[in-house]
Amino acid sequence: MDIRTICVHGCDKRYDNTGAVAVPIFASATFSHPGVGKSTGFDYSRTLNPTREHLEYTMAALEGGVYSIAFSSGMAAVTALMELFSPGDHVVAPDDLYGGTYRLFEHISHKNGVNFTYVNTLEGIEKAIRPETKAIFIETPTNPMMQVIDIEAVSRIARARKLLLVVDNTFLTPYYQRPLKLGADIVLHSGTKYLGGHNDTLAGILVTSNPNLYERLIFIAKTIGACLSPFDSFLIIRGIKTLAVRMDRMQESALTIAKWLTEHSAVDKVYYIGLPDHPGYEISRRQSSGFGGMISFSLKDPEIAVKTLERVKIIKYAESLGGTESLITYPMLQTHADMPEEERNARGINAGLLRLSVGVEAVDDLIADLKKAMG
Repeated sequence: MDIRTICVHGCDKRYDNTGAVAVPIFASATFSHPGVGKSTGFDYSRTLNPTREHLEYTMAALEGGVYSIAFSSGMAAVTALMELFSPGDHVVAPDDLYGGTYRLFEHISHKNGVNFTYVNTLEGIEKAIRPETKAIFIETPTNPMMQVIDIEAVSRIARARKLLLVVDNTFLTPYYQRPLKLGADIVLHSGTKYLGGHNDTLAGILVTSNPNLYERLIFIAKTIGACLSPFDSFLIIRGIKTLAVRMDRMQESALTIAKWLTEHSAVDKVYYIGLPDHPGYEISRRQSSGFGGMISFSLKDPEIAVKTLERVKIIKYAESLGGTESLITYPMLQTHADMPEEERNARGINAGLLRLSVGVEAVDDLIADLKKAMG
């Protein structure tokens, strides 16, 4: 079945006999038993809820996986994921990484005895692997510098060393990229972003095809208790219905804006994986079916960056991404504020860098807004 159809209809499991087209919201914390030692399959919503289950089946289908678990936020999903590891374990990750993930790794997981090495090349990944290494964790494209990582190449490294490969697929979604098909063991999403798509709820998703990993993760999920609520599950299901339409519209506008930015005199560099001169362009074409709606760009004068943030009208100066409204973010002070300044600057996350999440507004209006704000 075409992925666009799966987006609209989700999984084929039905939970009532009313003929409801929309998935019902089962706002029940607990479920009665038909008899002693008997169950309907649903006992307590922390462990399983019909609305959340529909979302989980849908996400597994979209990613080409078998199992999925929905969490209360993207960071809740990453936190549960890190419970797979024990003190003394080691994880290799990209040196350009979402600031919230970096904060968790460095301030929580590291405190709990898990160690990390951050690299930015395939050669770096191989050299960073130790006897105690248990996993490789990657984003592609990375946040916020839009670096592209060859998932199949990393998968070969992971398989040869018997390591888990985890891929954060938030930026491209399963509509444009399916990491499980490229060799990943676990796919991670901040469902808050493109999957929900309307800047109105939080969610996190893990998807896998490995039954042993799923059993470990579902035990962690029900024990930690950071499950997605029935209503928020419904909002993510509703958002996914228009995922394909939104992604195509955002990508079209993002390419137009990225080309316009490359010609602006105040812009030093544009980071958009859909531009042919992007270093990862050919890898993206090989492993993805689209380039998405995320653009980062650096301005020659940091003062113009600040003025841009304060002057935009249609585009909102706000954290997050992937929603219908275009959002512009200052990574230095927002997503990556907890990263040491020296490390931020080394990665290019400086006072001149802005990150733009392109929404579904008319592209001419977005360009006019940027043009006026940038001066």
